[in-house]
Amino acid sequence: MTHLLLLPVLVPMFAGALLAMMPARWQRRQRSLSIASALALLPLAIVLLRVADSGVIPVAAMGNWPAPFGIVFQLDRLGALMLTLTAVLALATSVYASCGDARLGRHFDALFQFQLMGLNGAFLAGDLFNLFVFFEILLIASYALLVHGGGERRIVPGLHYVLINLVGSSFFLIAIGVLYGVTGTLNMVDMGARLGTLDADAAHLVAAAGIMLQLVFLLKAAAFPLYFWLPRAYAGATGAVAALFAIMTKVGLYAIVRTQALIFAMDAGPLAGFMHDWLWWMAIATLAIGAIGALGAREVRVLTAYLVLTSVGLLLAGISVQSAPAWSAALYYLQSTTLCTAALFLLSEALDTQGEPDSRAARAAAAAAADSVAAGRRPGIRLEGALFMVAAVAAAGLPPLSGFLGKAMLLRATVGPLAPVLWPAVLVSSLLLLIAVSRTGSRQVWSAPHVYHGVRSPTRRLVLRRWKLACVVLLLAGNVALVVFAKPMERYLDATVGQLFDIAAYRKAVLGAGHVGSADHAGAGDAAQSGRGD
Repeated sequence: MTHLLLLPVLVPMFAGALLAMMPARWQRRQRSLSIASALALLPLAIVLLRVADSGVIPVAAMGNWPAPFGIVFQLDRLGALMLTLTAVLALATSVYASCGDARLGRHFDALFQFQLMGLNGAFLAGDLFNLFVFFEILLIASYALLVHGGGERRIVPGLHYVLINLVGSSFFLIAIGVLYGVTGTLNMVDMGARLGTLDADAAHLVAAAGIMLQLVFLLKAAAFPLYFWLPRAYAGATGAVAALFAIMTKVGLYAIVRTQALIFAMDAGPLAGFMHDWLWWMAIATLAIGAIGALGAREVRVLTAYLVLTSVGLLLAGISVQSAPAWSAALYYLQSTTLCTAALFLLSEALDTQGEPDSRAARAAAAAAADSVAAGRRPGIRLEGALFMVAAVAAAGLPPLSGFLGKAMLLRATVGPLAPVLWPAVLVSSLLLLIAVSRTGSRQVWSAPHVYHGVRSPTRRLVLRRWKLACVVLLLAGNVALVVFAKPMERYLDATVGQLFDIAAYRKAVLGAGHVGSADHAGAGDAAQSGRGD
């Protein structure tokens, strides 16, 4: 069973290598292999989800070198949940990309698989350095995917994206080096145990390195004031790439949760002040900026980019509360917002009146559609408009979809002096988002050109439209499933957070039953569950 943990990394790795070696003329075979690889990840993720739900923490040691000396992959409920979410997103985006986006440049399918490899590896990594390695793999692939198709709208934001992430990666490596120099280990569970035995002088160095590490993750999550790269980068990417990037910011949030639970001792740890005060206000500022930006958006893809930013702010607010109910609610909302924003990115190609920036046909069709609306000859409401309404309701957090449930759970979990801040912020931002999606959506639905670039056959256009809409339906079905199975999902997430707070279980699984850690660090999880009501 432990070797099964390697497959989410090995399957896209080998698929990407084969795709990179295939001749350019084998486009149909490349698309088939890419879809087959993404399809294989879904049942694999479901199997791993069932294994993790049993409560055990399987560990795979590379080369049979035991932790903390060797490289280990570990699977818990949180990692399995993120693997499943990635697999669903990968299947929808790979099929969608095969309908047109993959043809805009060479090696798209190979880069897509390497992106999946980096994502899955980050969710399974048991030590900080390999978390860094998989971060770099997914970032390198994202650099090329972001500028896929070319054009000024992608190249300029892509360059900014590359530069800012290179700086972030440098600070990531520096923080890892400092923590390794202080603790003598890179394994996250072992590092957390050793931090509890350090003297006061070393604790200050650990706090500085830990804050640097969290700032790197906040940069990748696009939190205020490190958010400026996200709106233009995501809005300029192709629909399939932007949809896959919907989970990219969540990797930064995942890393914050993972390191805070396993390394830094929650409320009693060296980062308590940063997590309680600075992160909280950064979250509120991110929420506000995302809502204001969405209000000023005129295209669906720009609107969706700011919806992603708004969700980051709300998730960070839940994380900064540092209580079990808040983390459980944040994990529920994370799934909802990832699926609905990915669906909106896929719909943006059909709804945005500008179409592809360099397409004369798209601009001509948009102008014709606008003239028809002005003359009173409104085109019929297509299925794209109905799907946009469902996705927009989920993204704005309106009942009865999962976005509303996630926000309600977060508000219920926030008590004490934080509630008077979060409640108005969430309610006002939701109102602004409702106005934004109503105005932008209605304008784009009525005037969308709905053309498929480079496809002349009407029959072929109809087939492509059906496949693309099927991908959107798959993602929105996930939002509906989160509502239908809300109670079982809540139980799973409560168990997930309980497992994160059970540091002794991680030590036993990763380091062995004979390892003796710090009693102070082991008891930090119990203190964290009391929340921040005082």
